[in-house]
Amino acid sequence: MASRDKSGLPRLGVLNGLSHVALAVWALLIILPLLWTFLASFKNNTEIFGDPLQLPGALRLDAWGRAWDTAHIGRYMLNTVVVVFFGTAGTMLFGSMAAYVLARFRFFGSKLIYYYFVAGLAFPVFLALGPLFFVVRSVGLLNSHVGLVLVYIAYSLPFTVFFLAAFFRTLPEAVAEAATIDGASHTRTFFQIMVPMARPGLVSITIFNVLGQWNQYLLPLVLLAGDPDKWVLTQGIARISTLAGYEADWPGLFAALSITILPVMIIYIIFQRQIQSGLSSGALK
Repeated sequence: MASRDKSGLPRLGVLNGLSHVALAVWALLIILPLLWTFLASFKNNTEIFGDPLQLPGALRLDAWGRAWDTAHIGRYMLNTVVVVFFGTAGTMLFGSMAAYVLARFRFFGSKLIYYYFVAGLAFPVFLALGPLFFVVRSVGLLNSHVGLVLVYIAYSLPFTVFFLAAFFRTLPEAVAEAATIDGASHTRTFFQIMVPMARPGLVSITIFNVLGQWNQYLLPLVLLAGDPDKWVLTQGIARISTLAGYEADWPGLFAALSITILPVMIIYIIFQRQIQSGLSSGALK
């Protein structure tokens, strides 16, 4: 138990103090590289390879223009937004319905289906890249955003079902039973009653899926390798980083990285309270 001072308030223990120090160090390790990347996008090559703590000598925006137009970051951004939007929407629709059924109904094979989804968490995606390539090619969806969206949905379903099934089990049975007595169908009960009640968990897992699909590199590299016009941001950044070494356009590279990072940071900043609320609600229930 924590010791108390004369006022009766608990003192901050040594372990709590060390945990705060560790969190502060971890925050600096995350924030400083992001800040340096952002500042480097306004520098020239001399400043980048000079003093790393030096501020930009002037507010140069030309690197951002080159990253957007010459390096086609705008096109990669649009492709990524389209793929991630439909991939996340499909994942949440099918994942939430599957999780609800597996969590609230008992039927023959329900546990086997649930364990089948959970087993997908332990399967590394790179082991399936070869068979996945031939399957997508055989159905005529190779080098298409439709094929990549379907693979994203399949890739994200195991964690989504695992997370939401545990969350749906914590919701009160009496509410669903009352809706059934009032004549509501299972579909109406799910969409109009259970989904609003599970909103904290749905928001949390949605953000995780957005971040995971936004930063995915292996799947687009295999499934969209043949058409540069359909590349997503991770492929575009890899191409820009390769060209930067030959063209010495390091400010353009860091500007492209900043453009890629900013949307994710904004999404997390806006929804961080919902993410924490969803995780804590699931843990407390």
